[in-house]
Amino acid sequence: MKNASKYDDLFAQAMEAAVNAYAPYSHFRVGAALLLDDGSVITGANVENRSYGLTNCAERTAIFHAVAMGKRNFTAIAIATPDAKYPVGPCGACRQVISEFMPPEAPVIFGSSADNRIETTVEGVYPFDSLHELQKT
Repeated sequence: MKNASKYDDLFAQAMEAAVNAYAPYSHFRVGAALLLDDGSVITGANVENRSYGLTNCAERTAIFHAVAMGKRNFTAIAIATPDAKYPVGPCGACRQVISEFMPPEAPVIFGSSADNRIETTVEGVYPFDSLHELQKT
């Protein structure tokens, strides 16, 4: 068993969110749990469409829901892919959206199970992000 992390509960909530995924085409469920600065958590699941371009990922579902609620101060995100055999990181579109709303040092936790996950940061999954690079100048 892996060492305990302060993000164990957040990751567990992402795993629970994956149960609600609508993935009849890929059969690849994804759940996300977004931690807000007030300690609350907003979850999301992937929602597929037979036209894959209209599919929405779990990470974006959670972030867009939070933004629609007027929330924008996110401190961490956990992404669960229980149908994978290894930790699957966020896709390029999700990395872009995550970097839009979270600072480079914000934790990003992703994995296929509690014992098979990676803990990194926004900068770790999206190095040389132009938005954050431009803010340095």
